[in-house]
Amino acid sequence: MEDWAGIRRLHRAEGMPIRAIARRMHVSKNTVKKALAAHEPPRYQRAAKGSAVDAFEPQIRALLSEFPDMPTTVIMERIGWQRGKTVFFERVQQLRPLFTPPDPASRTEYQAGELAQRDLWFPPADVPSGFGTRNRSRAWPLPQAKSYDGMGMGGSDGDRCGSGDRCLLHVAQRPSGTQAGGMDGSAR
Repeated sequence: MEDWAGIRRLHRAEGMPIRAIARRMHVSKNTVKKALAAHEPPRYQRAAKGSAVDAFEPQIRALLSEFPDMPTTVIMERIGWQRGKTVFFERVQQLRPLFTPPDPASRTEYQAGELAQRDLWFPPADVPSGFGTRNRSRAWPLPQAKSYDGMGMGGSDGDRCGSGDRCLLHVAQRPSGTQAGGMDGSAR
């Protein structure tokens, strides 16, 4: 590792040629070329040996696909495992989630802004519809399941219904009296 850093320093900082670096560091020119081409220092990497369970994995997968809840000790007996328990238990623990069906009673979770609900609502109040007229039109409350500000779609407290969620009825009626969009479904 010190040779790698020294070779790169001599070549890049001091501008020494490859042959001179090889003579000074007492290494071959090919070693100098490899050190200059490498982006990181050389390190020892042992080849992966594998595990004793690797030979039995197809049998484990077959049993788990048929019986996903089968206890690990029973799987050990069925395939004839004669070695230590720990390595076998760890492998079955890794494989079992691939074969277990999803729990139908599990809680569904959504990311912020991923889901929204849209309901049709007939408000009890007359809504200004433009040109000095007012009518009762439908509104579409649109609260989000989650949001970053924790208050539905965000906005000021004046944009909220009695349920605490922001809705289009209150979004359309701005404090200045202007409308952001029509409540009859048309965009303005």
